[in-house]
Amino acid sequence: MLQSKSFVKKTKQGRIQKVVREHYLRDDIYCGFAPCSTCAAAAERKLDAAAAAILVVDTNVVLHQIDLLENPAIEDVVLLSVVLDEVKNKNLAVFNRIKALCTNKARRFYVFANEQHRDTYVKDMVGESSNDRNDRAIRVAARWYQNHLGESVKVLLITNDRDNKRKAIEEGLNAETVESYVRSLAQPGLLDLVVVPTSGDVTMEDAEDHRPSKKKVIYNEHKPMSEITSGLRCGIYHQGKLRVNRYNPFEAYVGSESIGDEIVIRGRSNMNRAFDGDIVAVELLPEDQWHESKSFIADDDEEEEEDVHLVPNSADDAPRNTSSTQSSVGSSAPSVSSRPVGRVVGIIKRNWNSYCGSLQPMPMPAGSGGVAHALFVSKDRRIPKIRIQTRQLENLVNKRIVVAVDSWDVLSRYPSGHYVRTIGDIGDKETETEVVLIENDINTRPFSTQVLACLPPLPWTLSPGDLANPNRQDLRHVRVFSVDPPGCRDIDDALHCTLLPNGNFEVGVHIADVTNFVHPGTPLDEEAAQRGTSVYLVGQRIDMLPKPLTEDVCSLRADVERLAFSVIWEMTPDADIISTRYTKSVIKSCAAMSYVEAQARMDDSRLVDPLTVDLRNLNSLAKIMRQRRCDRGALTLASAEVKFEIDSETHDPLDIGIYQIREANQMIEEFMLAANISVAEKILKHFPLCSLLRRHPSPTKEMLEPLLRTASSVGLNLDVSSSKALAESLDNAKNNDPYFNKLIRILATRCMTQAVYFCSGDLTFSEYYHYGLAASLYTHFTSPIRRYADVVVHRLLAAALEIAKLPPIFQDGPQLTGIADNLNYRHRNAQMASRASVELHTLIYFRTRPTDTEARIVKIKANGFIVFVPKFGIEGPIYLTPKGDKGGDWIVDEVHQRVTKPGTNISYAVLQTVRIHMEVVEPQPHRPKLQLTLI
Repeated sequence: MLQSKSFVKKTKQGRIQKVVREHYLRDDIYCGFAPCSTCAAAAERKLDAAAAAILVVDTNVVLHQIDLLENPAIEDVVLLSVVLDEVKNKNLAVFNRIKALCTNKARRFYVFANEQHRDTYVKDMVGESSNDRNDRAIRVAARWYQNHLGESVKVLLITNDRDNKRKAIEEGLNAETVESYVRSLAQPGLLDLVVVPTSGDVTMEDAEDHRPSKKKVIYNEHKPMSEITSGLRCGIYHQGKLRVNRYNPFEAYVGSESIGDEIVIRGRSNMNRAFDGDIVAVELLPEDQWHESKSFIADDDEEEEEDVHLVPNSADDAPRNTSSTQSSVGSSAPSVSSRPVGRVVGIIKRNWNSYCGSLQPMPMPAGSGGVAHALFVSKDRRIPKIRIQTRQLENLVNKRIVVAVDSWDVLSRYPSGHYVRTIGDIGDKETETEVVLIENDINTRPFSTQVLACLPPLPWTLSPGDLANPNRQDLRHVRVFSVDPPGCRDIDDALHCTLLPNGNFEVGVHIADVTNFVHPGTPLDEEAAQRGTSVYLVGQRIDMLPKPLTEDVCSLRADVERLAFSVIWEMTPDADIISTRYTKSVIKSCAAMSYVEAQARMDDSRLVDPLTVDLRNLNSLAKIMRQRRCDRGALTLASAEVKFEIDSETHDPLDIGIYQIREANQMIEEFMLAANISVAEKILKHFPLCSLLRRHPSPTKEMLEPLLRTASSVGLNLDVSSSKALAESLDNAKNNDPYFNKLIRILATRCMTQAVYFCSGDLTFSEYYHYGLAASLYTHFTSPIRRYADVVVHRLLAAALEIAKLPPIFQDGPQLTGIADNLNYRHRNAQMASRASVELHTLIYFRTRPTDTEARIVKIKANGFIVFVPKFGIEGPIYLTPKGDKGGDWIVDEVHQRVTKPGTNISYAVLQTVRIHMEVVEPQPHRPKLQLTLI
């Protein structure tokens, strides 16, 4: 049966055009109910014969109750095509989740193409809105199911739309709200998953905090989108992404292109119900309000307490300091910030997610089974408390749970949300590790059968075709070897160093040829692109690619033939590059060494075997290359990377210490950097508009200000006019304290920006610069087993060498930019997950090991100071006054970064050594935390 659908659209030239499309209707679309005798025997049957009811859900139920639908208690659901189309248009993330339910063979969710069925297709009526038309289509489909299945099973339309429900009942359909249906299942816990209507925010007074010290916060209404749009156009408002300070959740920043600066947002009322990651509209406050008061360590009175954490590796990780001019000594006048301060007036795009955390401890209500109102506290300090209703309070009090946000009313101090699921007991290592993974959006799902079907047959061996390939050079005769961290099984890179007859060296960097097995557009490629990177936790690795590739087929293990992509230089003994060539290759590594083993070989003067000589030659070249790079202005920064010795049975930490960097580490790093730079030059030459590169933006003056202030307070003058000037200043930063230079370098590290991937066509050449490496061009080529960026770069290099065609995606600028954005997001999340895992294992280690140790003061506060503990690579607060006391008798000298107790000679200055006690305490039951106290 043929119908015609017509609609109007606007052309690029602004003309209105009528479009008529043919719409085919069929009568061979089946219901999916197992016992149905009317439908063909071959039809797919996902709806169970024993079902109490077949549920037909409307669009809003899918959009708002997806957590409930994902619960195994909800089955035998019919998803109409009209509903799926609407969901796809309104929320792609929810659409992907409901699609996963429909394709999951273990779940009974059936897609019914009502828009293509002759009996369920509905024509548009004159004057009818698209929303009303779709609601009518849903009722027509529900009636068809009711007539089609007759008395064999009840058909139930689930809708929270009052009007839709009323019309359904008037038309003789069975219809219920979500809540009434869930109540009928007699599973009280399921009611916690039901999203509370927005109006519930106002009436849930029981959950409000009525302590006299807390005033109820009233927020401003958000401006309507029409007003925001015109305000943005006029320059009254400024758009940007809100980022909440990781260490002070009452402060946020909005990067605004319209004023070319970062707008500071102070206080929850000025944040006006915006969440971290929301795209917001901001209005600047008058300049006389761009001030700030003294800096305190956040305490219980502010509901947030500064925790012990790993030392930051960049300005993005570090606690932010927004003051750029300090108050004079003893002055009580607030300082004025040179940076604009504003308030959020509207939300352009929400970034609400599900959050991990626990319920705030509270007395158990009398009786059981009733509705309790509780406050959920996220593990992520940037997220405000969330108010939920629960009927299973006693089962949740000491658990890590997942909660989703539903709404935030202007009269409600906290957002409202609903319980999603329980992860496990607070403090349990497996539970807390899962929290880390969920918080950082790490994909831990097993690889699908479609992805695994892309793998080569196992066991994989070199084929005659590989050797016969004219584009692949046979280098199995070359003495190739790898040097990696101990226990490394996903070996991306190997090297060789051969002395040539002319006295020069042939040096090769050989990288696993991952793109030989991961082909563009396949399920395997799409999965790797989505994951973006492998994630390394303490004692655990979450792979970007399936293990057969990462640990076997692609891994450049010793004594096996493997495919590689090689960069080969001829170098003089002074490390000058004479020539560079690139080739696909076949190698056979003769040794897979750890850094410790390679270092031991180089240090043992008795060893003169060819492999050791190769290592020494590489090391001498690397030292020259490193010095040359530093002379060019590359920064030598210091980090406090922690390593654990793990119990093989319990997997608990047995020992903790700072990871030692050896010459062997630096040697490998130098050649990887050189290969990445060589490849960047090659791909950009051939593909100036679509190369994937990596840049490191220069730190802003504001980012460097804490470092300059600290250095100045100890009489050190740092020149930060360029990376070269800073590098030289750091080299000259010495006194009689042997640890002083490393401490200054650690403080410099936390002032740096994050390096990021980008598409070359998106920026000008001057913006390609990598500040930390002092390199005009850089990319990632050397780790394709664990980074998708390198997979993309391998494809670009192969196309530049004309040994493979450039995939079509490289012609699509916006899609390439999207890939770069996802890689940056995934790389950042992987780093944060890795840090959180180290922090978790540090807490577990100190649970049974109270310790006294030395620490260095790195920041002075009005009520204490922040210390860095060199031995364990962590930092945290030391309080000089009882928590809640805003400074007491202590006087802060901002210029000399010193805090003094009047009338005594007791004072503490930045970089000073202090003795501290470290111990895990439980200020609240089941809430362990590492506490630092002054001895």
